[in-house]
Amino acid sequence: MMKYALLLALGLCSSAMGSEVSRIVLAQGGVIEARILDQRADRIVVDLGFSVLQIPMESVASIAELNPDGSLVSQNSDNLFRKESGSPFLSVKELAQHVGDAVVTVTTPVGLGSGFFIHESGYVVTNDHVVAGENKISVTVFEKEEGGEFVKKQYENVRIIASSAEWDLALLKIENTEGRLFKTVPLGDSSKLRQGQRIFAIGNPLGLERSVSEGIVSIQNRLINGRLFIQATAQISPGNSGGPLFNMRGEVVGVNNMKVSGFGAEGLGFAIPSETLENFINNRDTFAFDPRNPNSGFRYNTPPNLSKANDDQQ
Repeated sequence: MMKYALLLALGLCSSAMGSEVSRIVLAQGGVIEARILDQRADRIVVDLGFSVLQIPMESVASIAELNPDGSLVSQNSDNLFRKESGSPFLSVKELAQHVGDAVVTVTTPVGLGSGFFIHESGYVVTNDHVVAGENKISVTVFEKEEGGEFVKKQYENVRIIASSAEWDLALLKIENTEGRLFKTVPLGDSSKLRQGQRIFAIGNPLGLERSVSEGIVSIQNRLINGRLFIQATAQISPGNSGGPLFNMRGEVVGVNNMKVSGFGAEGLGFAIPSETLENFINNRDTFAFDPRNPNSGFRYNTPPNLSKANDDQQ
């Protein structure tokens, strides 16, 4: 009876209750596996079976849905990213509070860009041009403490795991975090974007940390120099490169990459689709970073033309 009264007090109904079990990793390192009854920008409500627990979002490092056998949905031991299903549509204000902790500043001796955590152990996505040719990289994390105040923590021991100049993507790893778990953001499906759909970006334009800009999808598949981009009206500037482009569920649907400036152009921003990012992460061994050749990953020679070789032998 008490549990039912608490559910009514929280404004929940039976239709909001799912049967799926989720794994909730807390910022302090604890893990809870339970059904999520309600998820909002400031808290989630979980069913422990004998009681209902409210967890502040600032205390949540990551949330992942579980299969009946206990494995992660849409994730295996080789994947570094996660996906969520059924996340609610929220306002930009609510989502920025929820996902902002996972957005970071990536700094090198010659400039800075943005990035975001895809794995709680410290894996960060950014643009290749943000870190290309650099061997000294730092990542600044903005952590929200109790009371809502942000504290900046800078990590200097950052390694490039994979990079692609052609795709302009890079995967970084913060080393020696002593078991620290970072808050992450899930990847969405960029193929489901539609013209006119609302999106928003978080990043560090011109070094202005944690800036949020909102817009719409101008076109979901703009072809530029043989590559597909998401064209959007969310304002981006130098420093936004490598930061996330979100849908209104708080899922990353793109990696902000470039803008068109000059000639009176406005609202012409472009992002690398999350579909391309998934392909890059899943094939990261192909793009493995070689410190002896810091401008790219492995290079493969063009195979010989067998028909020409046969002609030469005759």
